[in-house]
Amino acid sequence: MNIDQHWLADANRIISPNYDLRPTPADISLLVIHCISLPPAEFGNGYIDQLFCNRLNPDDHDYFKALQQLKVSAHVLVKRSGDITQYVPFDKRAWHAGQSCYQGRERCNDFSIGIELEGTESIAYTDAQYQQLTAVVKALLKTYPNLSTGRITGHSDIAPGRKTDPGPSFDWQRLAGLLKNG
Repeated sequence: MNIDQHWLADANRIISPNYDLRPTPADISLLVIHCISLPPAEFGNGYIDQLFCNRLNPDDHDYFKALQQLKVSAHVLVKRSGDITQYVPFDKRAWHAGQSCYQGRERCNDFSIGIELEGTESIAYTDAQYQQLTAVVKALLKTYPNLSTGRITGHSDIAPGRKTDPGPSFDWQRLAGLLKNG
């Protein structure tokens, strides 16, 4: 997998309006793993794309009414099938972390890349997702020198008490093994 001008060359591209400039564009030094499903525990329906592009219809599901004012995005979504969509170029600040802190440094959106996995905190992620996530992370590590395998964290770790994703269903040891061995 290659990155060309801050875009994954092999990913579907849907440009979200929910991003802005990083305060220090070269300061990309953290990867944040998230999970999302809309409605909860439903997959493969296009609602995530709609949310990240401010086109989610609140009349499509009762759950969406609470989301209609949100302006959020991630850099990348890895679907359960393994298909990848990129919404924001990596050199820009996606709006994925919210109020957050990593090792004493607040405003994680300023220096992080947000990767969403289509899923829930209680349903195992797919083999295809782990394979594609590994490929994305390896490409990012190769492209952005301030990233490292030691600077990959979950949304729950940078927003404790507020967020719980990617949850216990995410196998951190599996990701570490894939990054190390294959």
